[in-house]
Amino acid sequence: MTAHAPVVIDLAGPTLNADDRRRLRHPLVGGLILFTRNWVDRRRLVALCAEVKALRPDLLICVDHEGGRVQRFRSDGYTHLPPMRALGELWMRDAMTATDAATACGYVLGAELRACGVDFSFTPVLDLDHGASGVIGDRAFHRDARVTTLLAKSLAHGLLRAGMAHCGKHFPGHGHVAADSHSEIALDPRPLEAILADDARPYEWLSTSLSAVMPAHVVYPKVDARPAGFSARWLREILRARLGFCGAVFSDDLDMAGARWLDGREVGHLDAALAALAAGCDLVLLCNQSPGGGAAIDALLDGLDTAALRGDWQPDPASEARRLALLPQTAPLPWDELMHDEGYLHALRRVP
Repeated sequence: MTAHAPVVIDLAGPTLNADDRRRLRHPLVGGLILFTRNWVDRRRLVALCAEVKALRPDLLICVDHEGGRVQRFRSDGYTHLPPMRALGELWMRDAMTATDAATACGYVLGAELRACGVDFSFTPVLDLDHGASGVIGDRAFHRDARVTTLLAKSLAHGLLRAGMAHCGKHFPGHGHVAADSHSEIALDPRPLEAILADDARPYEWLSTSLSAVMPAHVVYPKVDARPAGFSARWLREILRARLGFCGAVFSDDLDMAGARWLDGREVGHLDAALAALAAGCDLVLLCNQSPGGGAAIDALLDGLDTAALRGDWQPDPASEARRLALLPQTAPLPWDELMHDEGYLHALRRVP
């Protein structure tokens, strides 16, 4: 096995084609991320995940499955989970019931995904609801960092009960920014101490419990000229050294507009990946390429191979250990057993 498999790729459709299989066998590929196009029904999702694991048992099968408008699988028995704002609203009426409801949401989310072979979801959102960000919006729990932290920790507890790790996003905070970093350059003009005192507090308070973190493709110019996901100051000095985080760091999608403008110029996927890895990311995501043939994925993998041979990038065994630590350590309940499991049924009744 390679000393480091940092690339997370996508798939073209609901079944593997020859290019998918070839890429998944590549030693630099450490995971895949599923989208709605990979979903037809539960039976075919189970078959897809099983075929992936037959090719590479160590691959991390991921999905963006938060609840609300970011939930990739919504039919054939999957529970429609509420947006996280609903848990924040419940907190304002009954805080302790809200924490239990958050744990229920995490358990249902994780158990249903794991029953179909999915290992990991990029949740929870730790961004604060400043009311400015349309791309975050009701994905955020609350404006208050304390409420956000406790609800996120409760949700993560439910995921843990289901045997699933979790990922806080988008460090150090995307909720204060109106721009959508998927399509434009996003800037947050606040000074470091203001960010650390507010939006980044959940990362400080969850430093011993977060499995993984995804930084924002947002530039905080009073801290660093680069977006947080490409900034050694944010990732190595602040997230790891100052806040004490020890888990895995994923880049957000390298195809987003916020990832393609570094140091005053537009860059390609390879330069973005090398910058993210150098800054302190353990894994990099390149999404939505396979439906068009996946040439960008092949170019990134070839480029990283060449960069390693030239000494421009060194695979990191510590990053690989952090990736492997995200894989589930327990066997999941199969779907039919899950549907009759007392703990699952109780959690289902507690989902708002």
